[in-house]
Amino acid sequence: MELKECTLEDLELLQKISIELFTDTFKDQNTEEDLKNYLEKAYNSTQLKKELTNKNSAFFFLLDNEEIVGYLKLNIGDAQTEDIAENAVEIERIYIRSNRKRKGYGTVLIEKAEQFAKEKNKEVIWLGVWEENLSALSFYKKKEFIQISSHSFFMGDDEQTDLIMTKTI
Repeated sequence: MELKECTLEDLELLQKISIELFTDTFKDQNTEEDLKNYLEKAYNSTQLKKELTNKNSAFFFLLDNEEIVGYLKLNIGDAQTEDIAENAVEIERIYIRSNRKRKGYGTVLIEKAEQFAKEKNKEVIWLGVWEENLSALSFYKKKEFIQISSHSFFMGDDEQTDLIMTKTI
């Protein structure tokens, strides 16, 4: 296994994997139109380029035998989507290919987030997870994340609830 930090040279590949994994994770719970509109907004080239060049964000591909099996996006400072805690790192995106889940890859990505936080002298890792993503919720609880609050996430007109979870490291 290998973790590779993404650069601008990875923009097209990041866009492809982001769309693939988000779609795979959420297509069955959302309308095709809402999903399409979200993907066009969140993962267009301009948006991803802006995120890749933000000094307070970092993307990592997780590779196994040179195949991308997942990826991670971390934010610090003003790149975080919310002000959750002092000295915090946000895990904004953490995705594993569905055929590769439950094989330890998620643990590798969480450990990378913890290492990143320690390198940046941060004390808290936080993330938002859809309340109906029961397998992800179970995983985060096993990794000692606790729910501290929630917020609304809109997929088109569909208001969904993300649970905000934190872990002190």
